[in-house]
Amino acid sequence: MNAAISPSVMTLAVAFTLSGLAPALAESMADAANGRYTLQPSGDGVIRLDTRTGTVSSCSNSGAGWACYAVPDERKAMDEEIGRLQVENETLRAQLASREPADTAKIEEALPKSDKQVSPKTAEGGRKIEIPLPSDQDVDRVMSFLERAWRKLIDMANRVQKDVSGKI
Repeated sequence: MNAAISPSVMTLAVAFTLSGLAPALAESMADAANGRYTLQPSGDGVIRLDTRTGTVSSCSNSGAGWACYAVPDERKAMDEEIGRLQVENETLRAQLASREPADTAKIEEALPKSDKQVSPKTAEGGRKIEIPLPSDQDVDRVMSFLERAWRKLIDMANRVQKDVSGKI
């Protein structure tokens, strides 16, 4: 049986075949031709990734045309800060090593115990540190002062409230 294929069926078959291959073909051509940037839609523009350097840019269409601005690279900033801190750490270690070694004998040997107990009120050199506690009279004077101040504050607030309520 010889059946002739109609031109409309043939056109549909070719269109169907090409429609499936077109995106894959276009994508492979872009990868082969340039392939340096990948674009991802974002808000009012696109995010552009440079596949060679790894830099990310935010591109948007302003009144004058498309413009791309590099997105700050936090990883790069952190790596730079880590490098700076490592150099500073090494410098401090070198400074510490160049100083005289501490007398380690004092630390490694146990201190002899003495029979004399040091009073907590006695500091180095035999000076006494005394902090007198307030007497009951002192506490009563402070309390009465605070009570008077509180009453004056309450009276002042009441006067302000009366003045405001009288004017409104």
